[in-house]
This record gives sequence, structure tokens and C-alpha cells, in this order.
Amino acid sequence: MYQLTGVTKIFAKGQKNVAAVRNLDLTISDGEWLAVQGRTGHGKSTLLNLLGCLDQPTSGTIEFDGTDLAELREGQLSTLRATSIGFIFQTFNLVPTISAAENVEAALVPLGVKAAERRTRVEAALESVGLADRARHLPGELSGGQQQRVAIARALVKEPKVLLADEPTGNLDEDTRDEIINLIDKIWRERGLTLVLVTHDTAIARRAERVGVMRDGRITVKEANPPARS
Repeated sequence: MYQLTGVTKIFAKGQKNVAAVRNLDLTISDGEWLAVQGRTGHGKSTLLNLLGCLDQPTSGTIEFDGTDLAELREGQLSTLRATSIGFIFQTFNLVPTISAAENVEAALVPLGVKAAERRTRVEAALESVGLADRARHLPGELSGGQQQRVAIARALVKEPKVLLADEPTGNLDEDTRDEIINLIDKIWRERGLTLVLVTHDTAIARRAERVGVMRDGRITVKEANPPARS
């Protein structure tokens, strides 16, 4: 699925250059769940942005399904993001003035999916996260957990190969956190997605197949114990 070789990402901060990711090598297998931990400022979100084609490495190579992402034009990268990669964020990133269904449907518009099929897929996506009866509600009329479920449905409606989640339970209370991570776990198992999940929560990280710890822009990966999948 992913092969990262010697990946470095440097950002300019004032008159200084800061390496958020340093000479990083990483393989992520098709259908794997990799959890990524580490202190703030050590490169976790930068790594996720690189995997999601939201950013390009300063040096090194990132291959996705055998394709070097550096060889793709911006339009091709946009298509790859739109068709193959679903994103879940800590802050939900829902448009507050449109309904839950319309937020989910927005992910299909760039794909040129016809209106009738969009409606069918949106209904199925909301049903899969237990929100079929909240389709017409605005985000402000939903709880935090429900808003995150809408965000998950928006990621899933594209039928992606990869799900990238950046602290998806960071804004939720403990009970809601458990509901959301159980839902993500269920989706990962049922759909065979490749899941990369950034989290500060060790209890969540332990549910993954492998756990990577980032420090100073580098990652150390180990098998989870016990393994998440039999």
C-alpha cells in the first residue's frame, strides 16, 4: 500500500528551517491498522498529511500502490485524494450551514457521481454509522459524537482504500470516545481498509495491529500486543 523511503519534510519558520519528518522509512501494508503516537510537534500530523497527498516531501519517496507520488501532477493527486483516501479530523470539519446528508454528499461531488447515486450512497453511509434518522439535521443540532459520525460517513461515502484519522476522539468524552473507536474498528474490519490513526490515547493505540511512536521526526514501529486481528 505505502512505501516511504528516506522521507524528509522541511518547513521554513522565520529564518530557520525545521525538519518535521527526518529521513523516515516506513511500510504500511494493504488492510493494516497502524496507530501513530508521540508528543506534540514530533511529526505525527505531518506524516498523515504526506500519506494523504496533502503535502509533498522535501526529499525521499512515497509510493502508493507502487506509484511514486512525486511523479503525479497536482490534478492526479487531487483525484487520488478524492477517490482513494478518506480523512477524519479531531475538529470534524463539517460545514455548519448544511445538513448532515449534504455534508456527506459533498465528498461525492468532485467525483462526478450522478445525483440519484449520490443520494443512495449518502443514505447507506449514514446508515452505516447509525445516523440515518439525523440526515436532515444541521451539525449544530447534533452532539459531538454524532458530528464525528457524520465526518466518518463523509469519509466512507467515497468507498476509499485508505482511512486517515487525526485524533478522531480528541474532542470527545470518554464514553463517546469508546463508541467512536468501536465504530472505526468495526468499519476497518468489515471493509478491509488500510487505517492510519494518530492518537495520544494509549488504550486506543493498543487496538491497532502495529504502533508507531514518532520522536524528532522519526518513527519506531512495533507490533501491538495482543494483535488486533486473528
